[in-house]
Amino acid sequence: MLTHLRPALVLLTALTAITGLAYPLAMTGLAGAIFPARAAGSLIERDGRIVGSALIGQSFSQAHYFHGRPSATTAADPADAGKTVPAPYNAANSMGSNLGPTSAVLAERVKGDLAALSAENPGVPVPVDLVTTSGSGLDPDIAPEAALFQVPRVARARGMPEDRLRALVTAQVEGRTFGVLGERRVNVLALNLALDELARR
Repeated sequence: MLTHLRPALVLLTALTAITGLAYPLAMTGLAGAIFPARAAGSLIERDGRIVGSALIGQSFSQAHYFHGRPSATTAADPADAGKTVPAPYNAANSMGSNLGPTSAVLAERVKGDLAALSAENPGVPVPVDLVTTSGSGLDPDIAPEAALFQVPRVARARGMPEDRLRALVTAQVEGRTFGVLGERRVNVLALNLALDELARR
Protein backbone atom coordinates (compact mmCIF):
# COMPACT_ATOMS: atom_id res chain seq x y z
CA MET A 1 0.00 0.00 0.00
CA LEU A 2 2.87 2.37 0.86
CA THR A 3 4.30 1.88 -2.61
CA HIS A 4 1.08 3.30 -4.08
CA LEU A 5 0.55 6.01 -1.44
CA ARG A 6 4.02 7.57 -1.64
CA PRO A 7 3.90 8.48 -5.39
CA ALA A 8 0.38 9.85 -4.95
CA LEU A 9 1.45 12.09 -2.05
CA VAL A 10 4.58 13.25 -3.90
CA LEU A 11 2.51 14.07 -6.98
CA LEU A 12 -0.12 15.88 -4.88
CA THR A 13 2.54 17.95 -3.11
CA ALA A 14 4.38 18.76 -6.36
CA LEU A 15 1.22 19.79 -8.23
CA THR A 16 0.01 21.85 -5.26
CA ALA A 17 3.35 23.67 -5.15
CA ILE A 18 3.41 24.24 -8.92
CA THR A 19 -0.22 25.08 -9.66
CA GLY A 20 -1.20 26.49 -6.26
CA LEU A 21 1.88 28.57 -5.45
CA ALA A 22 4.51 28.90 -8.16
CA TYR A 23 2.20 29.55 -11.14
CA PRO A 24 -0.10 32.12 -9.41
CA LEU A 25 2.91 33.96 -7.94
CA ALA A 26 4.66 34.00 -11.33
CA MET A 27 1.54 35.30 -13.13
CA THR A 28 0.91 37.95 -10.45
CA GLY A 29 4.54 39.10 -10.64
CA LEU A 30 4.49 39.13 -14.44
CA ALA A 31 1.23 41.07 -14.58
CA GLY A 32 2.56 43.57 -12.02
CA ALA A 33 5.72 44.09 -14.07
CA ILE A 34 4.05 44.40 -17.49
CA PHE A 35 0.75 46.09 -16.51
CA PRO A 36 1.33 47.66 -13.07
CA ALA A 37 -1.76 49.91 -13.06
CA ARG A 38 -4.10 47.18 -14.31
CA ALA A 39 -2.68 44.58 -11.94
CA ALA A 40 -3.38 46.98 -9.06
CA GLY A 41 -7.05 47.25 -10.05
CA SER A 42 -6.98 50.11 -12.61
CA LEU A 43 -7.44 52.60 -9.77
CA ILE A 44 -8.11 56.23 -10.62
CA GLU A 45 -6.50 58.86 -8.42
CA ARG A 46 -7.35 62.57 -8.16
CA ASP A 47 -5.69 65.12 -5.87
CA GLY A 48 -3.77 62.40 -4.06
CA ARG A 49 -6.74 60.16 -3.23
CA ILE A 50 -8.26 57.14 -4.95
CA VAL A 51 -11.72 57.97 -6.33
CA GLY A 52 -12.54 54.60 -7.91
CA SER A 53 -11.58 52.01 -10.45
CA ALA A 54 -11.94 52.14 -14.22
CA LEU A 55 -13.25 48.55 -14.02
CA ILE A 56 -16.09 48.94 -11.48
CA GLY A 57 -19.04 51.28 -11.89
CA GLN A 58 -20.18 53.73 -9.25
CA SER A 59 -23.61 55.03 -8.33
CA PHE A 60 -24.09 58.58 -9.62
CA SER A 61 -27.62 59.74 -8.85
CA GLN A 62 -27.26 63.54 -8.79
CA ALA A 63 -28.71 65.42 -11.75
CA HIS A 64 -25.40 67.22 -12.44
CA TYR A 65 -23.57 63.94 -13.17
CA PHE A 66 -23.87 61.36 -15.94
CA HIS A 67 -25.46 58.13 -14.71
CA GLY A 68 -24.28 54.61 -15.46
CA ARG A 69 -26.24 51.44 -16.10
CA PRO A 70 -28.62 50.30 -13.38
CA SER A 71 -27.01 47.81 -11.00
CA ALA A 72 -28.79 44.76 -9.56
CA THR A 73 -26.23 43.99 -6.85
CA THR A 74 -27.42 43.59 -3.27
CA ALA A 75 -26.11 43.45 0.29
CA ALA A 76 -27.37 41.90 3.52
CA ASP A 77 -30.22 43.80 5.16
CA PRO A 78 -28.85 45.33 8.40
CA ALA A 79 -32.26 44.84 10.00
CA ASP A 80 -32.66 41.20 8.95
CA ALA A 81 -29.63 39.10 7.97
CA GLY A 82 -31.90 36.67 6.12
CA LYS A 83 -32.90 39.34 3.61
CA THR A 84 -31.09 41.53 1.11
CA VAL A 85 -31.41 45.17 0.12
CA PRO A 86 -30.34 46.91 -3.11
CA ALA A 87 -26.69 48.00 -2.98
CA PRO A 88 -25.73 49.37 -6.41
CA TYR A 89 -22.24 48.47 -7.65
CA ASN A 90 -21.50 46.27 -4.62
CA ALA A 91 -18.24 44.69 -5.78
CA ALA A 92 -18.43 42.10 -2.99
CA ASN A 93 -21.63 40.70 -4.47
CA SER A 94 -21.26 40.93 -8.25
CA MET A 95 -24.36 39.54 -9.97
CA GLY A 96 -27.23 40.20 -12.30
CA SER A 97 -30.84 40.35 -11.18
CA ASN A 98 -31.68 36.84 -12.49
CA LEU A 99 -35.08 38.22 -13.52
CA GLY A 100 -36.28 36.78 -16.83
CA PRO A 101 -38.17 38.53 -19.65
CA THR A 102 -41.52 37.38 -18.21
CA SER A 103 -40.80 38.79 -14.73
CA ALA A 104 -43.44 41.31 -13.57
CA VAL A 105 -40.90 42.85 -11.17
CA LEU A 106 -38.44 43.48 -14.02
CA ALA A 107 -41.17 44.85 -16.29
CA GLU A 108 -42.35 47.29 -13.59
CA ARG A 109 -38.81 48.51 -12.88
CA VAL A 110 -38.05 49.03 -16.58
CA LYS A 111 -41.37 50.85 -17.11
CA GLY A 112 -40.62 53.15 -14.18
CA ASP A 113 -37.10 53.88 -15.43
CA LEU A 114 -38.38 54.47 -18.97
CA ALA A 115 -41.01 56.92 -17.74
CA ALA A 116 -38.47 58.87 -15.68
CA LEU A 117 -35.94 59.01 -18.52
CA SER A 118 -38.58 59.94 -21.11
CA ALA A 119 -39.68 62.84 -18.90
CA GLU A 120 -36.05 63.92 -18.59
CA ASN A 121 -35.52 64.03 -22.35
CA PRO A 122 -38.94 64.00 -24.12
CA GLY A 123 -39.22 62.74 -27.68
CA VAL A 124 -35.81 61.03 -27.71
CA PRO A 125 -35.59 57.19 -27.68
CA VAL A 126 -34.15 55.93 -24.40
CA PRO A 127 -30.94 53.89 -24.93
CA VAL A 128 -31.38 50.33 -23.71
CA ASP A 129 -28.36 50.34 -21.39
CA LEU A 130 -29.94 53.08 -19.24
CA VAL A 131 -32.78 50.73 -18.25
CA THR A 132 -31.13 47.28 -18.26
CA THR A 133 -28.60 45.88 -15.80
CA SER A 134 -25.46 44.07 -16.88
CA GLY A 135 -24.65 40.48 -15.94
CA SER A 136 -22.10 41.56 -13.33
CA GLY A 137 -23.99 44.56 -11.97
CA LEU A 138 -20.67 46.41 -11.97
CA ASP A 139 -20.45 47.69 -15.56
CA PRO A 140 -18.42 50.94 -15.55
CA ASP A 141 -19.27 51.85 -19.16
CA ILE A 142 -22.27 53.01 -21.15
CA ALA A 143 -22.79 53.41 -24.88
CA PRO A 144 -21.96 56.85 -26.34
CA GLU A 145 -25.67 57.22 -27.18
CA ALA A 146 -26.57 56.70 -23.51
CA ALA A 147 -24.14 59.45 -22.47
CA LEU A 148 -25.38 61.83 -25.18
CA PHE A 149 -28.99 61.16 -24.10
CA GLN A 150 -28.14 62.60 -20.67
CA VAL A 151 -26.53 65.80 -21.99
CA PRO A 152 -29.68 68.00 -21.71
CA ARG A 153 -30.22 67.08 -18.03
CA VAL A 154 -26.58 67.60 -17.07
CA ALA A 155 -26.45 70.88 -19.04
CA ARG A 156 -29.52 72.20 -17.20
CA ALA A 157 -28.18 71.13 -13.80
CA ARG A 158 -24.74 72.63 -14.44
CA GLY A 159 -25.87 75.70 -16.39
CA MET A 160 -23.54 74.74 -19.24
CA PRO A 161 -24.12 74.78 -23.02
CA GLU A 162 -25.18 71.41 -24.44
CA ASP A 163 -22.72 71.55 -27.33
CA ARG A 164 -19.84 71.86 -24.85
CA LEU A 165 -21.01 68.73 -23.04
CA ARG A 166 -21.54 66.84 -26.29
CA ALA A 167 -17.94 67.62 -27.23
CA LEU A 168 -16.82 66.35 -23.81
CA VAL A 169 -18.73 63.08 -24.28
CA THR A 170 -17.31 62.62 -27.78
CA ALA A 171 -13.79 63.14 -26.45
CA GLN A 172 -14.35 60.39 -23.84
CA VAL A 173 -15.56 57.73 -26.30
CA GLU A 174 -13.30 54.66 -26.33
CA GLY A 175 -13.21 52.56 -29.50
CA ARG A 176 -13.46 48.80 -29.79
CA THR A 177 -10.56 46.90 -28.24
CA PHE A 178 -8.03 46.18 -31.00
CA GLY A 179 -10.59 47.69 -33.37
CA VAL A 180 -12.80 44.56 -33.35
CA LEU A 181 -13.66 43.44 -29.79
CA GLY A 182 -16.61 44.84 -27.87
CA GLU A 183 -18.46 48.06 -28.62
CA ARG A 184 -17.66 51.75 -28.50
CA ARG A 185 -18.12 52.92 -24.90
CA VAL A 186 -17.78 55.74 -22.39
CA ASN A 187 -16.41 55.15 -18.90
CA VAL A 188 -18.87 56.95 -16.61
CA LEU A 189 -16.37 57.71 -13.83
CA ALA A 190 -13.81 59.11 -16.28
CA LEU A 191 -16.55 61.18 -17.95
CA ASN A 192 -17.74 62.63 -14.64
CA LEU A 193 -14.18 63.44 -13.56
CA ALA A 194 -13.63 65.22 -16.89
CA LEU A 195 -16.94 67.03 -16.34
CA ASP A 196 -15.84 68.29 -12.92
CA GLU A 197 -12.55 69.41 -14.48
CA LEU A 198 -14.42 71.25 -17.25
CA ALA A 199 -16.70 72.96 -14.72
CA ARG A 200 -13.66 74.34 -12.84
CA ARG A 201 -12.36 76.17 -15.93
